[in-house]
Amino acid sequence: MNHTLPPTIIELLKQRKLATSEAHYFVMPHLDMSPYDETVDGVTVIMIVFHTGKVLFESIAKVLDDPQVRQFVIIDNGSSERVAEKLRNLKDEYDHILLVQGHGNIGFAKAANLGAHLANQPWLVFLNPDAQLRPDCIKRLVQSARGQVGPCIIGSRLLNPDLTEQRGARRGEVTPVTTLLALTRLSKLIPELQKFEIHYEAHDLPDQPLSVPTISGACFVVSKRDFSRLKGFDTHFFLHVEDVDLCWRAREAGGTVLFHPKAEVIHEGHTSRVEPLFVELHKGMGLCYYFHKRAKGFWRKAYVLALAPVILTVSVARALTRPRLKNDEDEIAAQ
Repeated sequence: MNHTLPPTIIELLKQRKLATSEAHYFVMPHLDMSPYDETVDGVTVIMIVFHTGKVLFESIAKVLDDPQVRQFVIIDNGSSERVAEKLRNLKDEYDHILLVQGHGNIGFAKAANLGAHLANQPWLVFLNPDAQLRPDCIKRLVQSARGQVGPCIIGSRLLNPDLTEQRGARRGEVTPVTTLLALTRLSKLIPELQKFEIHYEAHDLPDQPLSVPTISGACFVVSKRDFSRLKGFDTHFFLHVEDVDLCWRAREAGGTVLFHPKAEVIHEGHTSRVEPLFVELHKGMGLCYYFHKRAKGFWRKAYVLALAPVILTVSVARALTRPRLKNDEDEIAAQ
């Protein structure tokens, strides 16, 4: 599918500064975030690609097999030339694929906002490139989202490759204390701290979608109307935590955040060929920004400021324990 971007978008992409003033820019008329009829089931899947590894094309294949998907927007923030070429071949083969390349790594939030701008369907499903849809996942997400109090976000149940439930799909309130406990896994060593545990994967699985403070950004649905109301992702986040922030803002706006127990994806996780320090450092900085953004009053801001070095240190320490994966993108693309 050929698509001509508006001159303003092209210029911002060239400068790698898409949505610099995101709140104002995102709702300007030329971004065409006009409401759609949410009684229609049409879905745009938005996938942000950046040196994902071998699971990428397996994830793409699952999207292409889903009859619910009317449009598939792939924003390539950076791939090897062979992977980029293979993506272009897919675009030529499938009319409903819209591929954007050549702009460099503008970060997840900006790329996702661009994908939402380009979407031509009423429902948006943001899907990680290392997440593989299970049968009827998208259909169940959309059916459950219709009629909910907006802004509404519904997240999938994440499964490990062995089909056990993965951490992060249903979470409590993300605070500095709960974050430090989650990053260090101290609650496993000190039982008294388990009351602060925000990960609910060990809880009984509900029969119906369940209201939770936070879902995972690995796979979730939101209507284009509601995403516009929320002014998209906050582009101060470069990588990670933007999903936590979006959930918080939806709840602050009187909306609904739900975990769907029967809409499942297999999420491999940790597949990126990028240096772990790059990933974890951005996660740490994103958490510090999020906590500062939420903090009200001098003392709360001072408390967040005091904890920021601890959060960043723990994030860096986590990165040092994770080996960088072999960059085998070209080998994978050649298969």
